[in-house]
Amino acid sequence: MKKILLLLVVAHISLAQKTGIQFKPTPVEKVFQDARRAGKPVFLEIYSPTCHVCQSFMPTLADGRVGKFYNDKFVNTKLDIDQPSTKAFLEKNRLFVPSLPLFLYFDPQQNLIHFAMSNNSTDEVIRHGTNALNTSVRSQNMKSRYQQGERSTNFLIDYAMFGRITRDTVVNMAAMNDYARQQSPATFTNQTNWLALQKLVLDFENPMFQYMLGHLDAYRKAYGAEPTQKVAENILMSSLYSGRGAQFPVAKILQIRQDLIKIGIDPRVAANRTLLPEVNAYFRARQTNKAVDRMDNQVASNQLTVLEYLYISRLFNRASPDANDAPTVVKWVNKALALKPTPKEQADLYFEQAEAYRRGGKSADAQKAAQKSMELAQTSRLDTRRNVEQMAKLK
Repeated sequence: MKKILLLLVVAHISLAQKTGIQFKPTPVEKVFQDARRAGKPVFLEIYSPTCHVCQSFMPTLADGRVGKFYNDKFVNTKLDIDQPSTKAFLEKNRLFVPSLPLFLYFDPQQNLIHFAMSNNSTDEVIRHGTNALNTSVRSQNMKSRYQQGERSTNFLIDYAMFGRITRDTVVNMAAMNDYARQQSPATFTNQTNWLALQKLVLDFENPMFQYMLGHLDAYRKAYGAEPTQKVAENILMSSLYSGRGAQFPVAKILQIRQDLIKIGIDPRVAANRTLLPEVNAYFRARQTNKAVDRMDNQVASNQLTVLEYLYISRLFNRASPDANDAPTVVKWVNKALALKPTPKEQADLYFEQAEAYRRGGKSADAQKAAQKSMELAQTSRLDTRRNVEQMAKLK
């Protein structure tokens, strides 16, 4: 009996030694509650069950040495990136996932302190956890290290990636511009810098990307025409629709349109992509007539739907800096009405027409359109509060 008990104890110890990371299956908010009670940071793996790289990490994360380190030091969990709850968590924390698997480390209050995109080895996975516990090297303190002048190549790459993950375009751009200035143009097409263009560069004015635009054939030869176009397109569109891009002057937006054409995007498609940024840039510059011309050319060269007419009418009624566009908005609404929209759509269109007439100083026409919108809204049993407010303004 003693021998049997001894064997059971040995087997239990052996099994415990081989146990890998114990991922809590509970909701992520409960994980952080447990972490606060335990006074431990949280290790969170973002993965996908269909990701073969994620699957290749499973034996490593199940390794006994990895498990002992992480189970002692962290409260652990994993989130499937395809689940709505994971997307909600990432959105709430303003986090972007550039590739899988992604290791994220948080303090118990849910502040991100470190990230890692690891090689698949036990030593590497443990090293990343060790770094997360070290206040001098973890990602959370990269900003202060950058401000103090650290500019090593590997640091800049990590700092730029941290900017991507935390959706901090300013950080990413600063790090990658410094990185590009460290590189010789002769190295811009090498594998490392190609990966940097793929994964890290978000700014079309980055020196490496500007070099790429001037030497597209070299990249096509080295990496293929389709991947080259895709990388260039991603960088241009990231620039255009970034927070900084929302303040671009028209000249920069037009340059992006020409660059899209240069990399092989159909001119009509390129024009469609830059349409709204161009119009909004004209609004910011108080060049309403140019905004009207740009949108009216788009209307003339495309068959817009009722909803598209409604969208652009609302845009001009709400964002235009003056009333020069009002007659054209009325024209767009009439074009939409000719398409036989539903009563609800008609109510919306007449509402916008009344707004355009009001802005243009045509009070009588505005009242007629507003009354028509009110009648259609009542017939369709829509909320008429906005109609009441509009008609009160027109009295």
